[in-house]
Amino acid sequence: MRIKKHPILGELEPGRIVKVEIDDKPVDAFEGEPIAGALIANGINVFRYTKKHKQPRGIFCAIGLCTDCIMMVDGVAVRTCVTGVREGMKITTMYKT
Repeated sequence: MRIKKHPILGELEPGRIVKVEIDDKPVDAFEGEPIAGALIANGINVFRYTKKHKQPRGIFCAIGLCTDCIMMVDGVAVRTCVTGVREGMKITTMYKT
């Protein structure tokens, strides 16, 4: 499943296929698509775990208002639902179990 029309980002045309890393594993994604969409398309639905109770979180609002989809990208915490993929990103799950 790919996100084709995003309520904030608008129409999303697939870019060229690029490689990113999620927790040190290579993943193919379309350049410019939301990171969250690329992860879901690759079967990755848990983006972080809550700090206190270690509960899994994934995409919730998909428009950048909540923090459920936050992941570390190249060492910076970002909302993956509104951040576009670029070649070579290193994406890390936060608060792993």
